[in-house]
Amino acid sequence: MTSLHLRLRDRLLRRMLPPAVRAWWRRGEGVDMGDLGRLEPPSRLMGLDRGTPVDRWYIERFLAANATRICGRVLEVADDRYSRQFGGDRVTERAVLHAVAGNAAATIVGNLETGEGIPVARFDCAIVTQVLECVFDVGAAVLHLHRLLAPGGTALVTVPAIAPVSRYDAERWGEYWHFSEQSAARLFDPVFGAANVRVESHGNHAAAHACLAGMAASELRDEQLAAFDADYPVVVTVVASR
Repeated sequence: MTSLHLRLRDRLLRRMLPPAVRAWWRRGEGVDMGDLGRLEPPSRLMGLDRGTPVDRWYIERFLAANATRICGRVLEVADDRYSRQFGGDRVTERAVLHAVAGNAAATIVGNLETGEGIPVARFDCAIVTQVLECVFDVGAAVLHLHRLLAPGGTALVTVPAIAPVSRYDAERWGEYWHFSEQSAARLFDPVFGAANVRVESHGNHAAAHACLAGMAASELRDEQLAAFDADYPVVVTVVASR
């Protein structure tokens, strides 16, 4: 009997055992924690100092998959990097929203939580990546996000699921929430209508560990990042159309 057959046999036997016996069996198995056993993570900058952060790998794949929606009058938060990268010449107007004055790239100073300074029914697309976790009244932010879209417009939204706290954001705006598919759907469905909302999560056990450690996406293989495990989401994405 080959080693593969032996491993398959052992797995089958375990599944047939009562849960308490399976737990006793697993106590004897060691787990190599490697760098994950260190108290200090490889990076406290979300991986930015090592390359493209793990969460941005998922975010950019999401935006690429929805690139045709990034057209016409497009609003983005903090800068217009993604509207340029994924919208190209389909974009006729690029607007940048920032919560406070002082951002030279901003064309609109406004507050998604209160609605102050937020235009109404103006944009064909809104790109809102990793923003809603910094808004305490996130329900109000979703309402104002709906209001700023023109009829037929679409919001492309990403939020963190399993992720370290962004100290930069926490010290400036606060970081209040991390999300699941269920919580994102509960926020967007009543406002946009469930038929107009698509919520998905992305990530797996290995990617979640890498994200928490502040590793760069390049330190994992693409197949490791692309694998999906619903119990270990790294990023939740929302496509919501008005």
